[in-house]
Amino acid sequence: MKVLVAIDSFKGSLTSIEAGNAVKSGISSLCDEVVVIGIADGGEGSLDTIANFLGANFDEILTFDPLFRQIKAKYAYKDDLAILEMSQSSGLNLLKKDEQNPYLTSTYGLGIMIKDAILKGRRNFIIGIGGSATNDAGTGMLEALGFSFFDKNDNLIKANGQNLIKISKISDKNALKELCECKFEIACDVNNPLFGKNGAAYIYSSQKGANKNMIKSLDLGLKNFSEATFKFKGIDNSMVCGSGAAGGLGFGFMSFLEAKLLRGFEIISKAINLEEKIKNADLVITGEGKLDFQSLMGKVPSEVAKLAKKHSKKVVALGGMIDDDFSDELFDGAFCILNAPLELEKAMQKEVAKANLQKTARQILKLLK
Repeated sequence: MKVLVAIDSFKGSLTSIEAGNAVKSGISSLCDEVVVIGIADGGEGSLDTIANFLGANFDEILTFDPLFRQIKAKYAYKDDLAILEMSQSSGLNLLKKDEQNPYLTSTYGLGIMIKDAILKGRRNFIIGIGGSATNDAGTGMLEALGFSFFDKNDNLIKANGQNLIKISKISDKNALKELCECKFEIACDVNNPLFGKNGAAYIYSSQKGANKNMIKSLDLGLKNFSEATFKFKGIDNSMVCGSGAAGGLGFGFMSFLEAKLLRGFEIISKAINLEEKIKNADLVITGEGKLDFQSLMGKVPSEVAKLAKKHSKKVVALGGMIDDDFSDELFDGAFCILNAPLELEKAMQKEVAKANLQKTARQILKLLK
């Protein structure tokens, strides 16, 4: 029996590869072959997943965090491809709770990372945009790439969420000339428009530190920026699904860099040749830390299962816990790896989680054989 293990990270406990190798150690003596691949859906871990599969190198550079403080951040590259996660420079994880303020935060640091890759010869980009601390519609990123924003009196404006409402004119006079040679694929797993009741500000900015008054102001700013963009570019992407992703960063990428917004799993599964590997397997094992209704909404377990069923392969899901709202109809079986009642903190300890994955996977294989 040939087994493919494509299991998402158990967040706060095991990486995708660590979880996969734990499963492998439990079943390798029962199988002809076990192949472990790192997998993600565009969020945390996506950078390492693609980089590890491609054998890419990493560059660590000086850039800026969401509040313009200098930090080190890394991205991966191979040949002319660069792989970035915006959370490395513009993520909410970089701020303390009392620092979170989408009026002031900016994607400028992400732009510095893109510029660095371009100046080093990279022309193709895969960028994950989950976990942002920002609501600036990508203006900070664009500022770092040479775009300029002005108010109605032709005063240059600092790019952040608070100043979107002031933008009246846009200039690309100093934009990097190499941008026209670049192609951007953006891992985006939300469908929100740029502004409105389902837009970036109303749905997500409260998670980034915004109060009710700020939310209304940020939304008006996003609408104003879309109007200024229409005057400058003659296009309106504000209602396109995903334009509101990462505080409107999706809109900035589409409108100024002609980026394609794709589902994170779609980008990553293509990059690691997942479907071909599923074709060559008899059994596919997937899963994540918590199996719940969200697992069926474009997340790793359900997307792996769909590909497995497309090729008539058996597929099993493993989870640290299985919620009552989880549906197992895509799977031949779904199993909780806990073998005894445990407190969450104990269950998430690395060695405990590994041991539980090993034991559960082994029992499943013994049954199937």
